[in-house]
Amino acid sequence: MNILAIESSCDETSAAVITNGNIRSNVVATQLIHTQYGGVVPELASRAHQQHILPVVDKALNDAKIAKKDLDAIAFTKGPGLLGALLVGTSFAKSMALGLDIPLIEINHMQAHVLAHFIDNPKPAFPFLCLTVSGGHTQIVKVTGPLDMEIIGETRDDAVGEAFDKTAKLLDLPYPGGPLIDKYAAQGDPQAYPFPLPEIPGLDFSFSGIKTSFLYFLQKQVRQNPDFIKENIADICASIQFTLIDILLKKLKKASRETGIKEIAIAGGVSANSGLRKSLQELGQQLGWNVYIPAFEYCTDNAAMIAIAAHYKFEAGEFCDQTVSPLARMEF
Repeated sequence: MNILAIESSCDETSAAVITNGNIRSNVVATQLIHTQYGGVVPELASRAHQQHILPVVDKALNDAKIAKKDLDAIAFTKGPGLLGALLVGTSFAKSMALGLDIPLIEINHMQAHVLAHFIDNPKPAFPFLCLTVSGGHTQIVKVTGPLDMEIIGETRDDAVGEAFDKTAKLLDLPYPGGPLIDKYAAQGDPQAYPFPLPEIPGLDFSFSGIKTSFLYFLQKQVRQNPDFIKENIADICASIQFTLIDILLKKLKKASRETGIKEIAIAGGVSANSGLRKSLQELGQQLGWNVYIPAFEYCTDNAAMIAIAAHYKFEAGEFCDQTVSPLARMEF
């Protein structure tokens, strides 16, 4: 069973080949043009996907040593994501599947992030909780099977990835700022500057308040010392990162207590953050959790996670037809 998978939801064009549940290739083309604009520009992202998709797919097939005629299905990200970017991947997948007369498999991008844990060993046992954290989403997902997931907590406003990038922008760090905050934080004191934690009931999150608090904090300090940011960048980054991670893990701890589940995983772009990975492992040791953290290459957007999701949908016989269209917003 050979499946070609395509991911084009934001600013990475990626293709992967999976054979009987084993990833044979995973090719990712990252778009660097957005750095100069301080964020992803949808129109530029769409054009870059058009330029990258053919060579990326070709390389994925060559790396896997799979000919087009040996493919059994083509999978693609249906959503959520940037509509223009999704259209490129969806249209390519539909055309190729039509030409080869093979089935199509539509994939929910956020479900694929969760299933990235099944690419390599060790794999979490069902049921497990997955904290899915990215630039556009922050969710706690209860997973009872490869195709059986339920969101039990999510952000009410911004995602944690946005909080990282927007606080980085306030510090005049280049986009994407999240990895740079992580880098500086490793050298700073996380207790240097305390920030208030939001009081949101249940298992939901909110990050708009922490961003506002951070803005006012910087404005006050810079008025007193114009060089405050430059002189204290490591402590500032360590403090804001500590606060954001604290918000995430407090809710995850509460979710584990309420559900009784101690199989705990993280996924999504922000799961590449070294501070989050370390803090989760430490908390897991304290609480007796079995913690699962994906390899860095499967944290950010990639087609391997689309491929493993497609593997399970192929086994379940869940295909779509040529009338399928991408969705910028997509129900879980």
